[in-house]
Amino acid sequence: MNQLKTLVFLILMYVLISSCGHQQKINGYHFETRKEIEVRRGAVVSASPIASQVGVSILRQGGNAIDAAIATQLALAVVHPSAGNIGGGGFSIIHLKKGQNIAIDFREKAPGGASRDMYLDSNGNAQLNLSQNSPLAVGVPGSVAGIFASMKYAKLPFKKLIQPAIDLAENGFVLAQGEAESLNDIKEHLLKMNAVAPVYVKDSPWKTGDTLIQKDLANTLKRMRDYGAKGFYEGETGQLIAAQMKKDNGLITEEDLKNYQAKERSPIVFDYKGNTVVSMPLPSSGGIILEQMLKMSAMENLGKMNYGTLASVQLMSEVERRAFADRAKYLGDPDFVKVPVKTLVSDAYLKKRMSDYDPNKAGNSKDTKEGYIIEGEETTHFDVVDKDGNAVSVTTTLNGGFGSGIVVKGAGFLLNNEMDDFSAKPGVPNMFGAVGGEANAIAPNKRMLSSMTPTIVLKNNQPYIVVGTPGGTTIPTSVYQTIVDMVDFKMSPKQAVDSPKFHQQWLPDVIFVEKDFNKNTIEELKKMGYKISVRGSIGRTEVIEVKDKKIIAVADYRGDDGAVGY
Repeated sequence: MNQLKTLVFLILMYVLISSCGHQQKINGYHFETRKEIEVRRGAVVSASPIASQVGVSILRQGGNAIDAAIATQLALAVVHPSAGNIGGGGFSIIHLKKGQNIAIDFREKAPGGASRDMYLDSNGNAQLNLSQNSPLAVGVPGSVAGIFASMKYAKLPFKKLIQPAIDLAENGFVLAQGEAESLNDIKEHLLKMNAVAPVYVKDSPWKTGDTLIQKDLANTLKRMRDYGAKGFYEGETGQLIAAQMKKDNGLITEEDLKNYQAKERSPIVFDYKGNTVVSMPLPSSGGIILEQMLKMSAMENLGKMNYGTLASVQLMSEVERRAFADRAKYLGDPDFVKVPVKTLVSDAYLKKRMSDYDPNKAGNSKDTKEGYIIEGEETTHFDVVDKDGNAVSVTTTLNGGFGSGIVVKGAGFLLNNEMDDFSAKPGVPNMFGAVGGEANAIAPNKRMLSSMTPTIVLKNNQPYIVVGTPGGTTIPTSVYQTIVDMVDFKMSPKQAVDSPKFHQQWLPDVIFVEKDFNKNTIEELKKMGYKISVRGSIGRTEVIEVKDKKIIAVADYRGDDGAVGY
């Protein structure tokens, strides 16, 4: 009898310990995709329901929002190869329950061997194929350094946070429709950029439900597990990256990798209608642009207008135009150029910027002097909120879809093509018809300008809205529109995410709209004199709202994204 009691006790203790502290296995073969959830304790919303599931499993094991964000980011590097990455970079905004706001910059950097005119031919013409589709397009990766920079705010050991990603890489996961299609679309480019076909390529087309196993990537993640950041930037992985670059005539050296550091910066913080907006500072242009746009539109009583009307779309488009014109002329890496941030977001300056705004007349970009750099739209964003009031908003990127297309031989991950976010030649249009300014010219060890806009909106110093999106230069305008939709137009998170987006980026002088945008408003804008271009999806906005002790997480219907919580 005593032996039976002892056995029952041991079984109960095992179950208790397993549920509290042991690693919860994530099944990459069976998962549910939900676009909206309402929970009480914590939530993760990301481009992959598998990655979101990983993050929530960490919350359930006692981790905080930062732990969950780290695990989610690592999982995305496995299950969302078109944009999730350890070979790219990005930005994090963190709000801690005690009230501290943190910005972590892990943007890629130009290699030490980079130079201002490295993409110009002997006649001074920009060779954009070099900045976009060659080994010279690769910037020094920052994602891994960013993960470890955030570890000091985490609770759980790193080995626990990275293990789900290792398991998913080693044991495989099933592809959702979007991932299968993107792998098929990139096949020829991957074959062109790699001497040996990488794991992302197979003879027959990828289909929904196919399994992707990444053994080399699993081994790279294990080196990170065992040796920390040095397990990526030094040792075997660092040598593999440098060898790949040397073989391909790229610029990144072992010294570049060893010297890379993520940076904590002071976030952009400002009031918007009684809420505190916390967003990303330079070298991301996102936070500055967001502050400019929200402040300028508030000056014209946007809150009294309605979503999708001629009045609101015309005003917001003109606000977006002015913000992007300023981006082109003034913004760059603050460690290399002096940027008049305080002036750009001051009330006096913004009132002057809006002084020529006419609600009855279409504006134009002909008289504006400078241009800007557009970045690829294959970025990814995720949000995390925990039960204690911690919140994290993270945007990362490889730049173009699958970055440069170069897979590090033996290491199993893709390298970025982020150098294209510099100005190849100030004043010369890139492949998107956009031009860049001197502030964003190439220099060794300089960070390229970005549009990424991870953002947290606080109410009474508590998380209210956590938001972000991929989408290149459409990122700041989508975040801007989402905040306006929820704060000014009183939309639910799902309405704000699902409602058709529009975008004005100064040059080209066009308002881009999604295909299901209000047809009457489009015709009214055309009559006023605006050029309208109907395009595909704008971004994949992820939103978490915390309200009345409820957490509502919404994943964008535009992709395979998924929300998970408990």
